[in-house]
Amino acid sequence: MASVRIREAKEGDCGDILRLIRELAEYEKLSHQVKISEEALRADGFGENPLYHCLVAEILPAPGELQEPCVVGYGLYYFIYSTWKGRSIYLEDIYVMPGYRGQGIGSKIIKMVAKVALDQGCSQFRLAVLDWNKTAMDLYKALGAQDLTEAEGWHSFCFKGEAMRELAGR
Repeated sequence: MASVRIREAKEGDCGDILRLIRELAEYEKLSHQVKISEEALRADGFGENPLYHCLVAEILPAPGELQEPCVVGYGLYYFIYSTWKGRSIYLEDIYVMPGYRGQGIGSKIIKMVAKVALDQGCSQFRLAVLDWNKTAMDLYKALGAQDLTEAEGWHSFCFKGEAMRELAGR
């Protein structure tokens, strides 16, 4: 098996991150919702006050091979605040290319986010999953996550577009 490295993303990874975001959206049957650009990823994640952080999973070439490492997965996260629990971390996306699944790459990304959360004094690590993605739900539960929809009945809501402009009086 090839060697896998999980590392913090660099600005030069934004093209690969965008490629993987589009693959994830296609997998989730939501590709029509992707509006982000490589430039926006650079500006929002690698400026003076980054709005997100990202880990990438890359396959390293065997010693003596000439190819470059290949980015095959990512985990994009940011810090949030719970009025009940304090500092928290939210994993917005986690994705591993289909040909590399089942090798523990997703688990490695999740474990690295957990380490970041603990290093930053976070009390919890949150994420969301589509209701049909049983494989992901099973993984999260196996790693110790609690399904808050089952346990506490939480539902997520989102204001966007016209609804958000109307709320803001614009």
